[in-house]
Amino acid sequence: MIDPASAILMASTAFNALRKGVQMGRDLEGMAKDLSRWGKACADFDFAEQQTKNPPWYKALGGGVEAQAMEIFAQRKQLEKQRAELKDWICSVLGPSQWEELLSIEADIRKQKREHEFRRIEKWQAIWEWALGTFLFALCIVMLVMFVFVMRSAT
Repeated sequence: MIDPASAILMASTAFNALRKGVQMGRDLEGMAKDLSRWGKACADFDFAEQQTKNPPWYKALGGGVEAQAMEIFAQRKQLEKQRAELKDWICSVLGPSQWEELLSIEADIRKQKREHEFRRIEKWQAIWEWALGTFLFALCIVMLVMFVFVMRSAT
């Protein structure tokens, strides 16, 4: 699973490439790869943010919620600033209708990614959690049996 810090780093790298392309006068079609990388990193960040908001029980025991919340808040604001700058550039160069088209394409891609890749990650996480829970349950049963055996042999 990708963590929010890695996702924001990937988004910033892709955004800097987009910014450099704009400064050099490249058109949007020529920067499609960078735009795609930025969108993927944003989707990864959203997924990682969702995972930290609803952590598995074994991660929730660790605490440190305030620090995670502040980090996610700062990273979210950074992505919002990047999105606003990208929107301004696309609207001024290509027109507002192109921004709406980009948002539509982005929504479709996020939906596809959610259905495929993120679902796979969630399934493996659920399998791992069930396996750990089953192991802990079996361990408790074994310890209970051993306790009963020790108590019987002591009397």
